[in-house]
Amino acid sequence: MLKLNPKFDLHGDVVCDILRKEASVCRLKEYSEAVDTCILNIERDGCILYSWKGATGTTRIGKYDSNTKQNKLLYTFDKQVCVSSCSLNKEETLLAVSLAQNTRGEERLKPISKCLTLLIEIHPINNTKVLKAVDCRVKVQFLHSETDRRSVLESHLLLLTEDGYADLYHVLLTRHEGYRVVMANPERLSKTAERIVEDFCWVQWDGHTQRVYYLTHNVTHTQDKFMMRCVQFYPNYNCETVLELPLELPANLFHTVKFVNLGFDHYHMARPEQELVRFEVFTDKIERSMCVCYSQPLEDKHELIYTVVLVHKDCRKTFRVSLGSDQSPQKAACLHPLFIPIGYHILVYLQDNFLHCINTRQQEMLCHSLFLSGVDVDLGLQCQSANITVLHAEEESSLSLLDLASGRIHTAEINPAFLLQLLRSDTPRCPSSKADPQRLAALHWLLVYMGNDPNLELKIIEWLCDNVYAFESFDQIQEFILASLYRISYEKSLSLDKVMPYSSVLDKKEILAFLLEVPGVLCNTELHIKPVFTGKARSLQGFWAELQWNTERTKYLDAVPNPRYRTSHIQADWDKLSSERRQSSHMNHIEENTKKVLSMVDTWCLDKKLVPLFQEEDHQQRALIGLTVDKLREHLNRHLPRLGKKKIDSLVVNYVAKLLELIRHMLESVWLKYKLGPRVLCFTQQGTPAEWSVFHFMFRILEATRSLCLPLPPGYHTLLAVFAVRCLPHHTFLQYIDHGFLQLTETFVSRLMTDLDNSDANERLKFSILKRLPEPMEQRIYHMWDHPISSASISRDYTRTLLEKHNKNKGLVFTGRDKPGFRPEFLPLTYLAKILSDIEEQALNPFEEQENVDARFVEETALKQTLILLGFEGK
Repeated sequence: MLKLNPKFDLHGDVVCDILRKEASVCRLKEYSEAVDTCILNIERDGCILYSWKGATGTTRIGKYDSNTKQNKLLYTFDKQVCVSSCSLNKEETLLAVSLAQNTRGEERLKPISKCLTLLIEIHPINNTKVLKAVDCRVKVQFLHSETDRRSVLESHLLLLTEDGYADLYHVLLTRHEGYRVVMANPERLSKTAERIVEDFCWVQWDGHTQRVYYLTHNVTHTQDKFMMRCVQFYPNYNCETVLELPLELPANLFHTVKFVNLGFDHYHMARPEQELVRFEVFTDKIERSMCVCYSQPLEDKHELIYTVVLVHKDCRKTFRVSLGSDQSPQKAACLHPLFIPIGYHILVYLQDNFLHCINTRQQEMLCHSLFLSGVDVDLGLQCQSANITVLHAEEESSLSLLDLASGRIHTAEINPAFLLQLLRSDTPRCPSSKADPQRLAALHWLLVYMGNDPNLELKIIEWLCDNVYAFESFDQIQEFILASLYRISYEKSLSLDKVMPYSSVLDKKEILAFLLEVPGVLCNTELHIKPVFTGKARSLQGFWAELQWNTERTKYLDAVPNPRYRTSHIQADWDKLSSERRQSSHMNHIEENTKKVLSMVDTWCLDKKLVPLFQEEDHQQRALIGLTVDKLREHLNRHLPRLGKKKIDSLVVNYVAKLLELIRHMLESVWLKYKLGPRVLCFTQQGTPAEWSVFHFMFRILEATRSLCLPLPPGYHTLLAVFAVRCLPHHTFLQYIDHGFLQLTETFVSRLMTDLDNSDANERLKFSILKRLPEPMEQRIYHMWDHPISSASISRDYTRTLLEKHNKNKGLVFTGRDKPGFRPEFLPLTYLAKILSDIEEQALNPFEEQENVDARFVEETALKQTLILLGFEGK
């Protein structure tokens, strides 16, 4: 599932370089057998600190620069020592080292502390200061400010001890002889120490954000209480506690203090079976999110419990996963999952058992989080998961994994080919009840997390074409549209997370059970976890201010009804608007909304005319476009007034414009897939199998958008009707119209009347279409059809218009003297001729500037109709 790219190899990048440089000191064979290299720490800038022991009996500490790919010797101990912790300041003038003291043999009889912590001047190598000599482990870590403060001669060092406290040393430096950097007052160094934290049982360092997370345990008469706190260090090296989070954890959680991300102590490595829990904190600056992940002590060998606290969502989710009955005691003792953050997903991986990709942005339903078990579980790691350490990257969108056993570091990302394979999974092997939730989760991961890749998006559209029928539990075209729009809108403003639609599943009246649960997995969700932001108002800035606002907004939206916009909710307003016949101020307002959207689409599509859309007036779709803008703007103004009306208006117009553009892009992709050309718009040819596939796909888009009450680009119904008349038998085509699946647009009907000849089959089709048109459109269409019936209709309409106007005039008197040769038996004809002659000059002639119409046809038709009415002639 993971795509791993090599970033660092301890043997290739370090050991081989050591062998080359020191081959002259010892014979190469002897030295290669004696060298013993191990990684000690990885600093904020990516430099890797390591130590090695050679045949000469020394211990050396070096640095590998990940940018220049160069190694540098920092310090050499004249004897072999056990380096348990190490850190280098940003200016590379000081080296802090903790040594695990040797208490074997004769050394046991000497009063030696278990740990000796040193501060060494290395620019150049000069003085060494002992900071601590204690009987517990000590971790050292220099603070690294974001700003370039190389001119400031000071460094700040954290010392964290196994006794549960942390001190911050402020080290002042001075420059001698122009280049030597030494400690200003080494004898007063201990007096500069500032106690930062006390009584912790677990502590985690985050070098890229300069934070310390720690866990304290308070025992009361009623219960055990755990409190997780976070200390933030600022660029000026001041610090304060910014967060307190109460947690419900079992007592006696840790046998000893647990250090996370504070280097690698190869002389005190807890075996997996000795660890009761795994506890880690992950933050994402882009997502403004914080997740606290921990497993719980194993009470049942056949069940694993782990919890993910979503601070930004103000909730806690606890999962119970059945592991099966084939767990051996040795295997069960090592059942601790690996937590891996990738984007807004937390991967929970238990080797040879399961992989749970928890969606921390859309956490409401289990079906949006991918769960794999059994044969499907293959993370792609080349080692045991117990040896893997997750490295917090400076760019929070990237991820690095360290295999401590081999000394290799890989960057890791989700392999889109694996997710595409899940989409295409064969139904016989994977029944719908299992495959649909996996497909849905994989589709959302591809669209929302990886959707900016145009090649990947094209593959998804091709998959939609090949799987055009909706799945049992969700409509994949609806999911494609909503998830893609969600990604686009979320990139514009993170505030839209909880108010914009991202899945059509939430709109369903009845959700199938297998979307709400995962076989073998139980989930318990607790709301209102009560995080407390304790920093002063002036200090809560950047990430913490955004996280606090995110949390408070989540609390508000959880308390109000229907905070997430649902497109189907405008159906009633749309039905009401469709029935309006008169122009009103509301309709004018709707039209202004539409103009804003279409002007933006026109700007985007100047060079994209492969599919003939946005080229006609479609009054129905224009009205729906404007109504969608209106209702979405109203929703955002209600729930996110902080954004401001101008920002909201821009977001809404952009959202609807992107919707229309997305549908156009889907059609263009299908157009190219089937290599369609201009001939598909010709009515005289029968549709090909490729055109049938496109028609079917377009029809599914129509179904998907109609049930969501989403607008389509103007011209879509015309294009769909063209494909339908080419691909369907005429009687089926008419049934599609009668059942409301096809909409007859004036552009389509006018082209059909002029492009198709008047063969018997085409005449029957044209008559059938004319009967189905509303009267105003029918009258306009008759003018475009060169046919006697069309001319007759025009004549009747003309005569009716003249008579309706004449009926308003009550003063007209007709006498027999007005017409010589008057015959009473032709009174209707004579009467009509008199009326026409009296008002003919002031009436509009419908045949003016019309081709294929005889100007004398009115009189002949009137005579013909009169004879028929009097019974002198048959039809």
